[in-house]
Amino acid sequence: MLKYAAAIVVTIVLGLSSRRFSNVLPDIIAVNAGDILWASMIYFGFRFICTKRSLAWAAGWSVIFCFGIEFSQLYQAEWIVAVRNTVVGSLILGRGFLAIDLARYVIGIAAAWIVDKFAFQRSKR
Repeated sequence: MLKYAAAIVVTIVLGLSSRRFSNVLPDIIAVNAGDILWASMIYFGFRFICTKRSLAWAAGWSVIFCFGIEFSQLYQAEWIVAVRNTVVGSLILGRGFLAIDLARYVIGIAAAWIVDKFAFQRSKR
């Protein structure tokens, strides 16, 4: 459980750093890292909360959650737009629907799954 908490913290720091230092990162990283790392953090969050569940379960629910957040951005009521215009609201809910974000989420969840499978699960044996 501690390894997932640490992974969440590291992922958050990397994600915020990718935004803060985007001007010195290669464009491909600056543009994509935030969404990829956000989805990875969601995966580690599911693993932290539900450690008894399978890796596939965590990956599946992470995809559903991330896609749900992305598709929710199509809803543009005033109250939710106001929430999205806050720092925390924009970090959690995003601002506008982008289909490319769906691919970024899958990449981030797959990367987190790989870390989990080949680093975290190996250390359990």
